[in-house]
Amino acid sequence: MEADLGTAAAVLGVMRHAASPVIDAPRHGFAGETMIVGLHYLAAPTSFPAEPSVGDVLRLLASVPLAADGAGMIDQIRGLEDLKSLAGARQARLAVAFDLQQRREQAAAGVPAREQGAGVAAQIALARRESPARGLRLLGLAKTLTGMPHTFAAYRAGLMNEWRATLVVKETICLSVEDRAGVDEELAADTGALEGLGDKAITAAVRAAAYRRDPAAVAKRAARAVTERSVSLRPAPDTMAYLTAVLPVAQGVAAYAALCRDADTARSSMDERSRGQAMADTLVERVTGTPGGISGVEIQLVMTDRTLLQADSEPARLPGYGIIPAAWARHLALTGGTSSTERPTGPASLEWHSLWIRRLYTAPVPGSCWRWTPKPGSSHPT
Repeated sequence: MEADLGTAAAVLGVMRHAASPVIDAPRHGFAGETMIVGLHYLAAPTSFPAEPSVGDVLRLLASVPLAADGAGMIDQIRGLEDLKSLAGARQARLAVAFDLQQRREQAAAGVPAREQGAGVAAQIALARRESPARGLRLLGLAKTLTGMPHTFAAYRAGLMNEWRATLVVKETICLSVEDRAGVDEELAADTGALEGLGDKAITAAVRAAAYRRDPAAVAKRAARAVTERSVSLRPAPDTMAYLTAVLPVAQGVAAYAALCRDADTARSSMDERSRGQAMADTLVERVTGTPGGISGVEIQLVMTDRTLLQADSEPARLPGYGIIPAAWARHLALTGGTSSTERPTGPASLEWHSLWIRRLYTAPVPGSCWRWTPKPGSSHPT
């Protein structure tokens, strides 16, 4: 007898309401009889556990065979998506219950009120294989989400995934508990009102509902966001990088429109670059003030002498980015990271890209730098 995804979802549902004669399952619904068949498959032929564990569900899910036809495969993908939502909702409830239980124990042990709850987010992060900072955000999401019964029911039933539930919480976090509950009731996500909408449409609907509830709180949040404008850099695949600017909307739109205008002008002049390439190059040139964006800015590319001079494969390191391939590091060191067609020629090329090398000497143990040659133009010996 083969198990199916419906049975796995039903077993997970019965973990919430073990005494219910009909399984509280995702949208498709599963009868209690189906659950019993699945549990017989999982356990002994004559009995099944009254309270199955998560391990039972995992073993049952692992026994589900792949569908043989396309329609069956799509049904399984949909069923697994519902199962993910149900499991995520269960995680949220457990996180809130664990936080409450830990606070009670700490209070009984005489821990001051302001210190109660310490370490809870870190333990949740460890259980979910996330960083402590991420664990803190997940705990906050769980607390807020479980206080929005309609949204939480929609999440649990598979009507929305974790990301979209997060969007709802994010757009209502500035509201009071009462106003947030009012938005939750107005949206009525558990009735399928948001099903089929994309991220932008859901965000717009929630934002509009939040503004109707408390315009002052939304306006105050927007004013506070202006003070949080920033620029960040993080690695992207294939030796690329994400340069992100968080700006007020007017400034962001103006900057993007200027890049679009200049890129379109270049394209109309038979520039062979794509619109996106022209916009990216223009952004770098505007920020650094030079073609290619490197001259006059010290990037401190670090590589071994073998990588630079002997074509060794040991990767280099670019501070602020991380590890980069040896071949690309040599290209960056010798050309500034651009092709020959992009570089100035003649006398201007001598000023366009300035390359200098400093030798660093490291101790074999523990590998720290203990001597280096001075930077060109520096009068300070090392």
